[in-house]
Amino acid sequence: MGNMTVLALRGVLVALLGGSVFVQAVMVPLLAADLDGLEGDLAHLRTPLLAVVLLGVVSAQVVLVCVWRLVTMVRRGTVFSTRAFRYVHIVIGALVAAALLVFALGVILAPGEAVAPGVVLLIGGVGVAVLGVALIVLVLRMLLAQAVDRDVEATRMRAELDEVI
Repeated sequence: MGNMTVLALRGVLVALLGGSVFVQAVMVPLLAADLDGLEGDLAHLRTPLLAVVLLGVVSAQVVLVCVWRLVTMVRRGTVFSTRAFRYVHIVIGALVAAALLVFALGVILAPGEAVAPGVVLLIGGVGVAVLGVALIVLVLRMLLAQAVDRDVEATRMRAELDEVI
């Protein structure tokens, strides 16, 4: 990966992390203030909705930080090592947690007539999409494992060849 690509990706990651901090610091309190006005059957939704939004932002931040660490490993040429698996596992876990949060949001909004059934179905579709991304990362993890195995094997063969020479 070239230096320009790494810099561009880091710029995107910084912008996304900054935006997520803005959402946590400004938008979630504004959402809480808006949800204070809920009446009747919707009043009980305030706390679960805020918790889902806040935890969703945290899971996105975890993914962004892990991608930052993996990009650093790529830049240093150390990504094909067992240390990279730690970050990949965390990304997969955060994506699964985000998918569960999306499904929880659908469950929270499903009862009653406040939200149309089509919206709840769309939320379920988003949850399936997030799980799909987690599965893609899992497949990429398997490719990383194969690359690490090949790298270890190549290093071993080089050492044997050096002994022969």
